[in-house]
Amino acid sequence: MIETVVAEQIAVIGLGYVGLPLAMALARHQPADQPVVGFDIDTGRIAELVAGHDRTGEIAGDALAVARIRFTADPAALPGRTIYIITVPTPVDEANQPDLGPLRSACAIVGAALARGTTAETPLVVFESTVYPGVTEEVCGPALAEASGLVSGRDFLLGYSPERINPGDRRHTVESIVKIVAGQTPAVTARLAQLYGRVTAAGTVAARDIRTAEAAKVIENAQRDINIAFINEVAMIFGRLGISVHDVLDVARTKWNFLDFRPGLVGGHCIGVDPFYLAHCAQALGHEPEIILAGRRINDAMGDHLAGRIAGALGAARHHRTLVLGLTFKENLPDLRNSKVVDLVRGLTRRGHQVDVHDPLADPREALSLYGIELLAPGTAAPDGAVYDCLIGAVAHDAYRTLDAAALGRLVRPGGLVADVKGIWRDVALTDERRRWEL
Repeated sequence: MIETVVAEQIAVIGLGYVGLPLAMALARHQPADQPVVGFDIDTGRIAELVAGHDRTGEIAGDALAVARIRFTADPAALPGRTIYIITVPTPVDEANQPDLGPLRSACAIVGAALARGTTAETPLVVFESTVYPGVTEEVCGPALAEASGLVSGRDFLLGYSPERINPGDRRHTVESIVKIVAGQTPAVTARLAQLYGRVTAAGTVAARDIRTAEAAKVIENAQRDINIAFINEVAMIFGRLGISVHDVLDVARTKWNFLDFRPGLVGGHCIGVDPFYLAHCAQALGHEPEIILAGRRINDAMGDHLAGRIAGALGAARHHRTLVLGLTFKENLPDLRNSKVVDLVRGLTRRGHQVDVHDPLADPREALSLYGIELLAPGTAAPDGAVYDCLIGAVAHDAYRTLDAAALGRLVRPGGLVADVKGIWRDVALTDERRRWEL
């Protein structure tokens, strides 16, 4: 039987795709009189969670209603915690250099709380954000010390346990994956193993030290990025040969040790970003990371490459009316961060296409704010019964997988092109001379 946490007073800083599920998992093992403090600087986000709505779609409203979590945007609720877990994003700037601003801001908030609160046990600050080796101890530790006036390793302790969940994945949740844990001392590591061990049935694994844990996390995403880049590059090659990469993969994956990666647009807040953290670290050491950056170049170029190939398949005429289905970075998620579908849309626009974009999950206000894209109204797939010269399946939402030949025929004119980037409709027999294009 799982023990109940009685000693630790926990605060989770940042309630996005990572922080909220973690706070929920920790709260399930807290006594009713020791709720987790769930903190976020976004007052709108806090108001939604208090009202039982999670815009990310990760947590159901009924679960939020009974969670032992005190949702707040007030830093005054943070002093007196024994464990602070920071789960803020680690983006890159316009030059693809690490932007540690959100981490520094979180450290300032937590440092102020450390200065104001005293606990029987030395408070522990744990970071889950993906960083390059050294950030926790060389950047975050000093930032916490500066904000608190306290001494790292004596007045407060540092730990690292990288997030490994996959947004939208109901199988690999925080309660079913192995958690890496590392602390400033073996005692801190043991304390983290006890904390996370209560949450995950898969157990914990102790890294040699914090830098090792940071390195393990950053290569997990970089490795995946490189593998997808390889498949994207061979898709470019096979396209010149008139061979479908999907057909190739269908037979190649029958080999027992073939790595089954799929081609596509690599965006989002992890795989499309984290390799730049490793590259930055390497360059700071005087090593040029050739493979890592080559993978990023290939994947970042994929949207415009697809635009060029689709435009070529349509022919030389300009002003093709084109409908792109899907804008989020991943299927069945509302997350628009770092979506590479935007590169496809912009590439088509530069080539003279008149582009409409539809996504049933994306927030239209966010799409307009982030990318200047005005989504078609929810519940519609075409304005005023429009029939398009080209339809592009860019994101494999479940809503698009159900489109049959008749539905596609209502959207695409006879002789028009159905461009199936994700292989959604490979088994659909198109009608009335409608043409098919796929990677």
